[in-house]
Amino acid sequence: MSAKHQVIDFDKVKATCAECNLSELCLPRGLHRDDLLAFEKMAQRSRPLHRGEYVFETGDVFSAIYAVRSGIIKLYADDDHGEERILGFYLPGELLGLDAIHSGRHGCSALAIETSSVCVFSYDRFEEACTHIHGLCQQMYRLMSREISTENEFLLMLKNKTAEQRIAGFLVNLAARYQHLGYSGTEFKLPMSREEIGNYLGLTTETVSRLFSKMQRNNIIDSKRHYIKIKSSAQLHELVGDFVADKNQCNSVA
Repeated sequence: MSAKHQVIDFDKVKATCAECNLSELCLPRGLHRDDLLAFEKMAQRSRPLHRGEYVFETGDVFSAIYAVRSGIIKLYADDDHGEERILGFYLPGELLGLDAIHSGRHGCSALAIETSSVCVFSYDRFEEACTHIHGLCQQMYRLMSREISTENEFLLMLKNKTAEQRIAGFLVNLAARYQHLGYSGTEFKLPMSREEIGNYLGLTTETVSRLFSKMQRNNIIDSKRHYIKIKSSAQLHELVGDFVADKNQCNSVA
């Protein structure tokens, strides 16, 4: 694991996997009670990560899988010109680090864009646990399959959609993911900047700002600082067209 943050023993904090409201979205999903207790013993939780702190950085040796527990983590890599290219924004219950299993080193960086925390699962201990915790490997395969679908869906969105459709799809995607977490699907925080949204969607900052203003004038959304209120879900979905943006159905990367 990256030395950028310390890790405390998971058993010393009050919250356990069994009590966590993310358990149905994360690796423990579907585990029997005894298996869940065994799983908790290999889980650790990071101290709070402040905005601008890393979970891991490009080139770090792969040693663990990370589950976002709170906040939002930005995943990015630098292109051949040294420019940042955002690969996704990860919400609670979503996993980081799976891409490094093959190479043994992280090919991108994971950065907190607001105060966040992650659960840390040693990969060596995870592999060992798969031999005696029923269903754990199947859950990992499911999550890895979801990540593949994520990347494919994102590439299709960039290739076939207009700038306005990309923005609309991004908002519909976030709304569905927040709702799946038990929060409002019409009013939610948007901690990433307009520049970061543009970088992720392949748009200029000016285009993102212009389209947000247009949607606000058309009474589709209300945007104030880092908060979004969707005033007309029907119109927003109409803008998206046939692009399926619900991460819970096809797991797009937003």
